[in-house]
Amino acid sequence: MSKSLQDKVIIVTGAGRGIGREIALLCAAEGAKVVVNDPGGAADGAGSNAAPAEEVVEEIKKRGGTAVANFESVAEAIPASKIVKAATDHFGRLDGVVNNAGILRDMIFHKMSVEAFEAVIKVHLMGSFYVSHAAARIFREQESGSFVHFTSTSGLIGNFGQANYAAAKLGIVGLSKSIALDMGRFNVRSNCVSPFAWTRMIGTIPTETDAEKARVEKIKQMGPEKIAPLCGYLLGDSAKDVTGQIFGVRMNEIFLFSQNRPIRSVQRSEGWTPQSIAEHGMPALKGSFYKLDRSADIFTWDPV
Repeated sequence: MSKSLQDKVIIVTGAGRGIGREIALLCAAEGAKVVVNDPGGAADGAGSNAAPAEEVVEEIKKRGGTAVANFESVAEAIPASKIVKAATDHFGRLDGVVNNAGILRDMIFHKMSVEAFEAVIKVHLMGSFYVSHAAARIFREQESGSFVHFTSTSGLIGNFGQANYAAAKLGIVGLSKSIALDMGRFNVRSNCVSPFAWTRMIGTIPTETDAEKARVEKIKQMGPEKIAPLCGYLLGDSAKDVTGQIFGVRMNEIFLFSQNRPIRSVQRSEGWTPQSIAEHGMPALKGSFYKLDRSADIFTWDPV
């Protein structure tokens, strides 16, 4: 059986643990040479530790694969560019980037600090930009490449206490679509994946009520290894016509998410006033309003 990523060079950020680790292991098993990037910080981004990335590299080598560890942070432009340089220095090329690195600083909005908001934006949104931007020039010159970015239903649908995370994750959707549009002429693809999986970041979810405890128990059933196959597919040549899309993975389910489009309109030939909007415009639109749903309100069935 042929390997879908044979001899490709893939960067996986945040690959020391959880979903990133499983993606790195799968890419290596599919024949890729992998840059395992992870500074080894805590779930909130504090500290550093070389061990997580080094252990994944050792595991890949033990299984007969090829990998190198990298400990740079994605949250600043120059260190992020060094992740891309590590790929070209060690392996001479670059074929795919998985922007998986992330941190959480959850807090109800009015109590959220500026620092907590900015820190999450820096890692998730700016980090995805910095690494992608450094890789884009290589992809442009060789006229090939694939980006896989990680979004979340916190941004796509909604969740409590995650304004920073939701803003970053929805921003990544816009970033991915723009890359797909701008770089499609160079055979460069860009897609988003929204994962449902138990990781140490999800382990920071509050479990104070019975409902919250039950929700977390369901999430624990969803191993991070379930996310990796779709990412491996999107990085491979068999996905050459797949770009600009948003996918979700939950256990053995794969979802294609909708994207923002107009759903209803009202028109008035003489134009609008605040009064006529109140009397006519808004009542006509109100039947199509979205409720303040959270992810759990939409995904109401157990993982399968």
